[in-house]
Amino acid sequence: MAETFAQTRWTLKALLPAYTGPQLTDNLSQLEETLGDLESARSRLSPDLPAAEFVSILHRYETVSELAHRLGAYAALWFTENTQDQDALNFKGRIDQLLAQASNRMLFFSLWFKSLDDAQADRLLAASGDVRYYLESLRRFKPYTLSEAEEQIITLKDVNGIDALVTVYDMITNKFEFTLEVDGETKKLTRDALGAYVRHPSPDVRAAVYRELYRVYAEHSTLLAQIYNFRVRDWHAEAIQVRHYAEPISVRNLGNDIPDAVTDTLLSVSRANNHLFQRYFTLKAKWLGLPKLRRYDIYAPLLEAEKEYDYNDSVQLVLDSFRDFSPVLADQARRVFVDGHIDAEVRPGKRGGAFCYGVLPGVSPWVLVNFANRARDVATLAHELGHAIHALMAFDHSVLTFHSSLPLAETASTFAEMLLTDRLLKAETDVAVRRDLLAGKIDDAYATVQRQAYFTLFEREAHRMVVENRSADEISAHYQANLAEQFGEAVEVADEFKWEWVSIPHIYHTPFYTYAYSFGQLLVLALYQMYRKEGKAFVPRYLKILSYGGSESPTRILTEAGIDIASPAFWQGGFDVIKGWIDELENLEA
Repeated sequence: MAETFAQTRWTLKALLPAYTGPQLTDNLSQLEETLGDLESARSRLSPDLPAAEFVSILHRYETVSELAHRLGAYAALWFTENTQDQDALNFKGRIDQLLAQASNRMLFFSLWFKSLDDAQADRLLAASGDVRYYLESLRRFKPYTLSEAEEQIITLKDVNGIDALVTVYDMITNKFEFTLEVDGETKKLTRDALGAYVRHPSPDVRAAVYRELYRVYAEHSTLLAQIYNFRVRDWHAEAIQVRHYAEPISVRNLGNDIPDAVTDTLLSVSRANNHLFQRYFTLKAKWLGLPKLRRYDIYAPLLEAEKEYDYNDSVQLVLDSFRDFSPVLADQARRVFVDGHIDAEVRPGKRGGAFCYGVLPGVSPWVLVNFANRARDVATLAHELGHAIHALMAFDHSVLTFHSSLPLAETASTFAEMLLTDRLLKAETDVAVRRDLLAGKIDDAYATVQRQAYFTLFEREAHRMVVENRSADEISAHYQANLAEQFGEAVEVADEFKWEWVSIPHIYHTPFYTYAYSFGQLLVLALYQMYRKEGKAFVPRYLKILSYGGSESPTRILTEAGIDIASPAFWQGGFDVIKGWIDELENLEA
């Protein structure tokens, strides 16, 4: 009998059975005991520490990290189930504080390792096994590292300061309620439920969606803009004034192990390809029967009625698309469902959007989606399960090295979406439906590559403007100019989009994160071209890329795959693939 999948919420029992009780007490006791063992080794740390003793200390450091990941993940995941739940919020605050203190107590180890000269460090790195790249990564930050007391103060400051303020941003925005009239019925919707209608066939409904979205955000714009102001000022004070990074984005680049010049090249090539998407949007306006595409219409379907997708059928479809490529991918993704680690319900208070949280090596990650039976939801499901596969493929690494770096973090997820779309296209014989599917593919390429690159370009200027004491209205005007550059004469952008920037969680949570999406999508286009040329011979090479997790630098992993990320030609190659899709779409007969 075929396996069936119900649209349920997840269980967190693999982390903790409850937020009170003996298992929580045991975990807290283990954390305290292991921290004490680690601290007891502090007096023995010296440049000539025997390698065997170094490895023993390193194992204690790993154990503390495992316990911290378990407790922190439980608190964070429970909070996302319902961001208005007071018990979850209080527990998260308690654990965040506890883990900040734990981080401060173990800080001495990383500071000591950074302080070693290269010869001393190399001797110990040779004995560190799978943790080597993690330790090498610590040393990248050596020029920007402060004293132990200063680092401890910053950790405590973050937990009770900017991190807490970002949590407040989540609480405020996840409580927003939106009103939309569709077919004579007035609906009260969450942001994710409202977002389902941006692909509605009616131009009036699409316009109403965005007007309502930014009406609500505009009502709270002063507050949300002020939170962003604090986020940027905190980032600038620490990164530029205290640690002396070259520029604000350099913090993210160093963490990603990507040179500033590579990010500049990626963004420059993206900027130079605006004409490609502008050409597509001009064509799309014609197919929709519009004189000019409005920003409301960017994701409009080409068919009159969007097909609805049953949840169980969608899961089967995604797993089948993975299985066509490799049974390994399907088996890894299936574990998420078998273990009850997916929350697919749509309900008030639940965090919007979607994510995958890989907590510990070998434990199936937790996946959150808000599944509303749209084609976009099926693609999102494939995307987040791709993340889960990536984490599970790196199961044999340390807790310190199984998470991939941000530039590679979108590889498996975006590749998974490509597999799904190709399966749908191969199975579809109706030219009109094929056109809609292919247009959706290009819509997604815009959303993942160009839109995200322009978020990063906006952030670079917004950080400068905040430090220059520019107002929220001035920043909004700059955001409008950012949109105008993207769309040129091809798309009409209404005034309310000037508040879109306060609705982008990434720029609050993880500044300069979004170029990782552009990086990942263009990288996947290159990998997918390899797959099409090589067929099944490509599969082992792809699986090996995933199996590295975060145990090697992105440059080394990709160089091994034959990719030069410093070359503008590599990034342009990704845009050339998108151009091919637009050519193909233009040549389809309706």
